[in-house]
Amino acid sequence: MKINGKTFVVTGGASGLGLETSRHLRSLGANIFIMDMNEENGRKVVEELGSDKTMFSSVDITLEDSVKLSLEHCLKKFKEIHGVINCAGVAAAQRVIKRDGQVHPLDLFTRVVMVNLIGTFNVIRLVADIIHNQNQPSSKDGGEEEEEKGVFIMTASVAAFEGQVGQSAYSASKSGVVGMTLPMAREFATLKIRINTIAPGTFETPMVEMLPQAAIKSINESIPFPSRMGKPKEFAFLCQHLIENTYINGEVIRLDGALRLSKL
Repeated sequence: MKINGKTFVVTGGASGLGLETSRHLRSLGANIFIMDMNEENGRKVVEELGSDKTMFSSVDITLEDSVKLSLEHCLKKFKEIHGVINCAGVAAAQRVIKRDGQVHPLDLFTRVVMVNLIGTFNVIRLVADIIHNQNQPSSKDGGEEEEEKGVFIMTASVAAFEGQVGQSAYSASKSGVVGMTLPMAREFATLKIRINTIAPGTFETPMVEMLPQAAIKSINESIPFPSRMGKPKEFAFLCQHLIENTYINGEVIRLDGALRLSKL
């Protein structure tokens, strides 16, 4: 799919990986519709990228009506939607049984799964319905008409494969995203929609940058090569490739510098 002139929904697009992806796709000529809970950041991003081609909506992605209403606003402005990059997510570090004997709160586990897994699915199912009902194919390649109508990119984590102690909720939610990838790719084939998942390792995001320098140094040393955290632009570049490379479908791609998490 060619990016220029297409419209992409970016969940969590006002900060971190989502923000850099919004910036990058906009620089390639895309219309960007940002779904995020942070209204202050969202307004700043629209001001930065330009309100003619960028729009922000304060959305709780776990709520059907909230997502539906925001997508109506997106279609009113941009007329069509061609893809989604799902970056919205929350993290939690909590043992099932803490050392002091306290039990993992059920509402915390539920919240993480609701946002990371169910919220991701909620946005995808609603946008897939919109794309399915759009008539024209998205692009032409080498003179041959491409029938592709849409592209989805989900964000999982390397914790989906080797979650650490205290990551039960987070790993479960991200494993669910990984598990949805192939079944949806097979189903969406008849709709001419592709879907892939990126599983990032540790990246330079506001959440990670709040860690003590000693912890950051330790993380960097654990990454084989390059021995540093990933840069949000590298995530955005992979999103670009997954959009443009029509033959990548149903894949989960680790983006982690060969990192393999230890148990702690």
